[in-house]
Amino acid sequence: MYNQSRRHGAERLARWLYAPEEFSKRLIFDCRMCGQCILHSTGMTCPMTCPKNLRNGPCGGVRANGHCEIKPEMRCIWVDAYDRAQMMTTYKDELHVVQPPVDSRLTKSSAWVNLMTGADKVDVAGWGDKPKAEA
Repeated sequence: MYNQSRRHGAERLARWLYAPEEFSKRLIFDCRMCGQCILHSTGMTCPMTCPKNLRNGPCGGVRANGHCEIKPEMRCIWVDAYDRAQMMTTYKDELHVVQPPVDSRLTKSSAWVNLMTGADKVDVAGWGDKPKAEA
């Protein structure tokens, strides 16, 4: 009963928080509301703004001027993420942490609630599995 009541409480909280979270994060960070926010790990740059949705660093198509191969008028978000991470005192080394893929079940949900409830820590199937020893 407790877990079900807790889940319903989190769902109510998510309904209340989603709109203000989306408004503020879109305005400040151009956030795409993936539900698994890693802004602190990417120099406060939303990796989901990458045209290829790359969550772990730039592709091989970053131009010499630091712009995107898909949108040449756009600076690569990973170039921005690196530059901004270098200015951070607390989290700048987290840029090098490999992030799991986005869990599509959490997209368009409140990352704040997902963080509080631990929903953003649920591993995507197969992610983090250790390779089996060869026979």
